[in-house]
Amino acid sequence: MAQDENTANRLYETYGTFKEQQITNRRFKHSDLVNLIAKLKGSNIFRTSVIGKSLEGREIYLVTAGKGKNRILLWSQMHGDESTATMALFDIFNFLSAKEDGFDKLREMILSKNTLYFIPMLNPDGAERFQRRNALDIDLNRDAARLQMPEALLLKTMRDSLNADFGFNLHDQSTRYTAGDTYKSAALSFLAPAFNFNKDVNKVRDRSIKLIAQLNEVLSNFIPGHIAKYSDEFEPRAFGDNVQKWGTSTILIESGGWKNDMEKQFLRKLNYVAILTSFKSISDQSYERYTRAEYDSIPNNEMRLFDLIVRGVTISYSGKPYKVDIGVNINDFTAMDGTVYYKGVIEDIGDLSVFYGYDELNAEGMEAVPGKKYPSSELTLKEIEKTDIQDMLRQGYTTVSLSETNGSLDLYTRYPFILTTGDGYNSEISMGSIANFIISDSKAEARFAIVNGFIFDLLTGSNRIKNGLILNK
Repeated sequence: MAQDENTANRLYETYGTFKEQQITNRRFKHSDLVNLIAKLKGSNIFRTSVIGKSLEGREIYLVTAGKGKNRILLWSQMHGDESTATMALFDIFNFLSAKEDGFDKLREMILSKNTLYFIPMLNPDGAERFQRRNALDIDLNRDAARLQMPEALLLKTMRDSLNADFGFNLHDQSTRYTAGDTYKSAALSFLAPAFNFNKDVNKVRDRSIKLIAQLNEVLSNFIPGHIAKYSDEFEPRAFGDNVQKWGTSTILIESGGWKNDMEKQFLRKLNYVAILTSFKSISDQSYERYTRAEYDSIPNNEMRLFDLIVRGVTISYSGKPYKVDIGVNINDFTAMDGTVYYKGVIEDIGDLSVFYGYDELNAEGMEAVPGKKYPSSELTLKEIEKTDIQDMLRQGYTTVSLSETNGSLDLYTRYPFILTTGDGYNSEISMGSIANFIISDSKAEARFAIVNGFIFDLLTGSNRIKNGLILNK
């Protein structure tokens, strides 16, 4: 046990040595993957091949390493916008091809005991759009029974031709899950999928259970309290459940949320450690020491997180004050120029005492009012640049009418305002509205501005606003 933890600690501490520097954010394309695969072709460690094509004709690659009897199949980006593990796989390729760095014995054991089969990007059409589903808007993880999509059929064919002993089903889940009824985000969630509605445990599933119990123990050294279990309700259309049923011990890894890790680079690192630790465990069968009780003790995923909760703030309706909590979630989007921008929306209002926030703002004794529109009918971008932004926010102005736009600013702006090209937009504190309001203290002085879901501290000048929005209304 101590040896396993020591290996994981060394992998964790030296991760930067092996991190693939050509991928730094989640929205890489199929062409980026092709370039990285090309780097492996001259290696004596890896064998690469095209094993099929997507609905739109993009190549789907298989990377193979090792010559051992344990056959391990890993597939990532079945959902095109779930790319955390894909990044980690290329870090693992760098690790497996390195030498003379203190890990040679570990590498030799992994590659001699196992044959590793990696499908780094199963849904390249979805990845191209950074969307969950494939080009026909089919969820590939609900096509394991009908096998209508070429990508799904390819995965089934690979599983059957290899008769893989272990399978790693690599996904991303919502960042709003917690590990049980706690404030701690579920950074990683695991599952040994059920293979029938009764959730029976046979030898195949038992191996998955034991390996996950080991991973939970090892990874808890790095993220204590941030590991959860995904729901094990049997889904007869899903690949994880069916791969388990077909005889491959399946481990689902879901990369969730970690504060200030929007590009999931820390979670990428955790995937790297988890997968390499799994390879070692399968090699020496150390997972056999663990029990189902240890697996069952992992807390379940609970949907209890907002990106921001404003606690105990007063809002008024028909002249009467009401004390509420305001829950805000911030989602990311890709502009036409490839830039990532964010949109913060009010998701809930009321008693949110059973929920938690990545950020929480205690507004007891304070009042929230909708942000106002700047009285000047229209300003140019140059005029906005000359304004005292903090003073405008102190006066309660969070929206500015814009007299001009250009193609690069049709969705977002780096100014901490909502910019509108018309007269139709007005801030509201209501469900589904953009989180755009002012919080005033007991002296009726503006204390915080919430713009597009981000906090501007008007006392300290601390500005955490990543971007405002341009609304063409």
